Amino acid sequence: MKGIIATLLLLSATAVSAQQGNVGLPGLSVNFGQGTDLVDTMQVLILFTVLTMAPAILILCTCFTRIIVVLSFMRQAIGTQNLPPNQLLVGFALFLSIFVMKPTGTAIYNQGIQPYVKKQITTEQALGVMEIHLRDFMSKQVRKADIGLFYDITGDKAPATVNDVPIHYLIPAFIISELKTAFQIGFLLYIPFLILDMVVASVLMAMGMMMLPPVVVSLPFKLLLFVLVDGWQLVTGSILRSFH
Repeated sequence: MKGIIATLLLLSATAVSAQQGNVGLPGLSVNFGQGTDLVDTMQVLILFTVLTMAPAILILCTCFTRIIVVLSFMRQAIGTQNLPPNQLLVGFALFLSIFVMKPTGTAIYNQGIQPYVKKQITTEQALGVMEIHLRDFMSKQVRKADIGLFYDITGDKAPATVNDVPIHYLIPAFIISELKTAFQIGFLLYIPFLILDMVVASVLMAMGMMMLPPVVVSLPFKLLLFVLVDGWQLVTGSILRSFH
């Protein structure tokens, strides 16, 4: 995990330095001829492996999971199939994640990345700063029962505080907590649209129109209800408030 964070830290530091024009971009030279140490080759292999996993780590260690799941539930509850499209939902979830994670990202940049670029702190110190702020965010959202699940499986003794939980315990527990919260919000989103579907189905049955699918009739009414109550604002506000 620390190797992944180290790679992300180095990439961020390089990008910031390039933008400010203070230092040049470092070069990467790979030599597979004579004199190449096996350790150097393995380091390059590990580097590219970490770069492949970096997007998944960033998604799972932030609020992105909860936001994209809730937005997907909302689309299914309305019944619009592929509207909004996946690209739009992912982009919207990404910018909402940036909004929620801005305090954490600002603290990491000011206390970790910027001093590291200026060579005021070492790599280990920068990693420590990043881990502290990420742990602080995840610790506020994780449930103790989800952390206890992994200690029950391993048989280890649970620590007294969440700050003493190892990072490889905290991250999966945080993911479970995010999924549970997202499904709870999704259930609440389904209720009004489910009631509307039941009312439309009852009316159609009473009128003897059993061959007409209720979903076809209820979809315009669900869209009208969603627009009248300003659904996008309500859903977005509910998601953002769930992190506070």
